[in-house]
Order: sequence, then C-alpha cells, then structure tokens
Amino acid sequence: MSALKKLIEEVKGCALCAEHLPLGPRPVFRVHPQAKILVVGQAPGVRVHRSGLPFDDPSGDRLRKWMNMGRETFYDESKIAFLPMGFCYPGTGKSGDLPPRPECAQTWRARLLCILENVELTLVIGQYAHAYHFSGEKKKTLTETVRDWRSFWPSRLPLPHPSPRNLLWLKKNPWFEAEVVPELQKEVKRILQN
Repeated sequence: MSALKKLIEEVKGCALCAEHLPLGPRPVFRVHPQAKILVVGQAPGVRVHRSGLPFDDPSGDRLRKWMNMGRETFYDESKIAFLPMGFCYPGTGKSGDLPPRPECAQTWRARLLCILENVELTLVIGQYAHAYHFSGEKKKTLTETVRDWRSFWPSRLPLPHPSPRNLLWLKKNPWFEAEVVPELQKEVKRILQN
C-alpha cells in the first residue's frame, strides 16, 4: 500500500473524538495529489455525514453555482480536494451545527495538506476556516475578511458559508455575488482548462 493510501485509510478510520460525536465518527474529506482546487469548509452537516460526499446538500448547490460547476467536475477527486476543518459531524447547538472538533486540524491537517502540491486556488469557507488559513491576516469580522478578498487573491479566496442560513448575509452584501463570484468563476475555469 502506498504511503498516501495508508494515510487516507488511517484518517478514514480516525476515532479520536468519537465520544463527542452524536452520530459517531465518519470522516468526510477528499484529497488527491493532482487536485488543483482545494475547498476548505467547516465540518460536515447531517446530510453529508449520511452520504459521505462533501457539500452534498443545499450549501453545496450554492457553492457549485458560485463556482459555475456541475456535480461531476465538483466530485472529480483529481480536480477538487475537500479538507474541512473538522472531518466529522460535530452535532447541533442553539444556532446550528457546533464548531468543528479541533482534533482533526491538530492531528491530520498538515499531513494531508502536504499531499496537495498542485493546488492553485484554496476556497476558505466560514469563520473557522478563515481563522486557520488567514491567521494574522484576517480582519475583525468574516464580512471584512471576505470584502478584502483581493489581498489573498488568486491563491486563496475567503468566502462566507454558502448555507441557506446565510441568505440574509448575501442580501446585505450584494457586492459579493456581483464582484467576487464572477472572478471566482473565471479563475476556476482557467485552472481547470490548464
């Protein structure tokens, strides 16, 4: 077994935080050495936990729309990698899903990121992913960080979460879909055509 396959199997079998997971461990991630785009989300929701496919829910529908991409390309591991901040569904709190468990990032993130040497664009989604990937660079709020997207472009792009819960944010910030999304679509198309 190759070192990569061995690592992936090890991560898939991870149960470090099993006692904290209401539905038990089921790590959901995808990495491939040829992937050119990395999607960094928060943690899987219930639907994703059940299907085992990253962003296999209404959030994924919106994210694919932002990327101008169909499901077939979106789930082509040789093109798109998915490495959320937490790999398993963390459970639900008062205002939605709980934060990602910290064990994933501490234990696996650096080792898995090393595999992704061909990534040209990292989509950094939500506050927990922003905190990790923009440490020292992010602004006071998620909105300010997303508004400052050109500072990170074209290698990284801060995004709000595409969840239906963020419809109000999208309505309050129409500049995002008017300015950022078209640039994202152009860059995704350029990367995948090369």
